[in-house]
Amino acid sequence: MGFIDTMRAEGHAVESVCRVLREQGCQIAARTYRSWRCTTRVLAARTITDAQVVHAVRDIAWRTDQHGRRRLTPEGLYGRRKMTTYVRRRVLPDASAGAVDRAMRTLGLSGVRRDKGVRTTIPAKDGARAGDLLNRDFTAGAPNQVWVTDFTYVRTWAGFVYVAFILDVFSQRIVAWHAATTKATDLVMVPLRMALWERDRQGRPAVAGELIHHSDAGSQYTSLRLTEHLALEGIRPSIGSVGDAYDNALMETINGLYKAECVRTTVFHDGPYKTIADVEYATAGWVDWYNNRRLHSTLGNVPPAEYEQDHYAALNPEPQPT
Repeated sequence: MGFIDTMRAEGHAVESVCRVLREQGCQIAARTYRSWRCTTRVLAARTITDAQVVHAVRDIAWRTDQHGRRRLTPEGLYGRRKMTTYVRRRVLPDASAGAVDRAMRTLGLSGVRRDKGVRTTIPAKDGARAGDLLNRDFTAGAPNQVWVTDFTYVRTWAGFVYVAFILDVFSQRIVAWHAATTKATDLVMVPLRMALWERDRQGRPAVAGELIHHSDAGSQYTSLRLTEHLALEGIRPSIGSVGDAYDNALMETINGLYKAECVRTTVFHDGPYKTIADVEYATAGWVDWYNNRRLHSTLGNVPPAEYEQDHYAALNPEPQPT
């Protein structure tokens, strides 16, 4: 508009200026210019709401770091549905899904996508293992009833780093994780001890005989050390069949989210992964976001920590006046 105003002051017609602009790739009509110059023009309600949604999505998806660089936030990884929920939850309760979709297209945002990984499960040679107590039923009525566990890998300049997770099926909360440079039994033993300690620290210890520990048929999970430790803690072991990802599908999903949201983006770590320290730094940030702020559609679009808090709050209702 400023350019057209300048050309008009020099005696050029609006139509002529707009025609030259269109020839140079700037698509603008003379009536559009005149409409925007009209001081009594009434903006459409959709134009105003779309501008508000674009502003909200921009603030959610990006932040400025201490060096003045614009960086993508974890919420910038959301797709249309989760972004719509987050905008309604935090900024604009009445934002429509269409407005959020248009805002994401305007800002060049799209949900992060998960890719297939390589096979990491190596069955034990003797084939001796516990039975499958879940039978692909990944549900629980309360925390500390079913834990699923698995590990994945991250490429670094110093070699492979393996990261093991333990997930509570009820709230889908990551109760423990551990990174190591080898696939020894300690890779899965350490997070189990951490998970038991963490639940006890929260004042919600696992009760002996009530907890199921489910994994795939990897040699680490069928090892004698892990089996004895589970028996010592009163935890029932459960192991899926060999070479069947569906028997541990929930944990495979979490591994896919970890790869897509943490490893393959620069949100939680800026630059390539050089050593195990880089992997631990990024994983710690991702787990904190995943547990406390990430929206989960299967939980009613609330974070796992909030879902657990609501569960315990429902068990202990406040006294009501008679």
